[in-house]
Amino acid sequence: MPLFSPNRYKGKLIIVEGIDGSGKSTQLSLLSHWLRSQGVAVAFSEWNSSPLVRETTRRGKKKEMFTPATFSLIHATDFADRMERYILPLLKAGAVVCADRYAFTAFARDVVRGVSRRWVRNLYRFAVRPNLSFYFRVPLDVALGRILGGRDAIKYYEAGMDLGLSRSVEESFRLFQGRILEEYEAMIEEMGFHVIDATGSIEEQQKQMREIVMREIGDSLRHNVLRTKEANNGAE
Repeated sequence: MPLFSPNRYKGKLIIVEGIDGSGKSTQLSLLSHWLRSQGVAVAFSEWNSSPLVRETTRRGKKKEMFTPATFSLIHATDFADRMERYILPLLKAGAVVCADRYAFTAFARDVVRGVSRRWVRNLYRFAVRPNLSFYFRVPLDVALGRILGGRDAIKYYEAGMDLGLSRSVEESFRLFQGRILEEYEAMIEEMGFHVIDATGSIEEQQKQMREIVMREIGDSLRHNVLRTKEANNGAE
């Protein structure tokens, strides 16, 4: 059975994945701005951002109530709501949707928390298959240096403290992210990730992304997707 539903719409879906500290969010933001500068109608979607379950998620995290299964299910609910209310309508309209994390985040994190790979993949079977999936590969120590150097505190679930890996928040974070990294690496071929070396310069990484985008979906960006009003006026 296919993992995702095919994207049958005019719009295109571009997603980025990677462990915390990989720099994927920065690169997706730069790509979004570049696409807009080319006259492409671009929308942005972020993991765990649906207003439907935001308050429930906040309360559950604050009280440390989530089990691995409930944590997985509430993120899937968040994802399903964003898919139905936001991502799909935009794809149907012909926009390019840039998503910071996608179902692959659940495939990595939920499995590390002990959820069955088969179960979590089936849970997200309704999702639309991305046109481009970027995975930002970074050594664990580099990613941790970026995160620990720029944070006052690491949150309970973010550090995987619910797994009992270590009493130390930093050590638990290191072990948790290391296991997530292993899951991502194991998915590269299966999921068809375009791997970006996240230790390169910001400029070099962005150059690689743009080259891949133009090679893979450049024709659609020029002729099929929704254009901005400014771009349409400029073409007249």
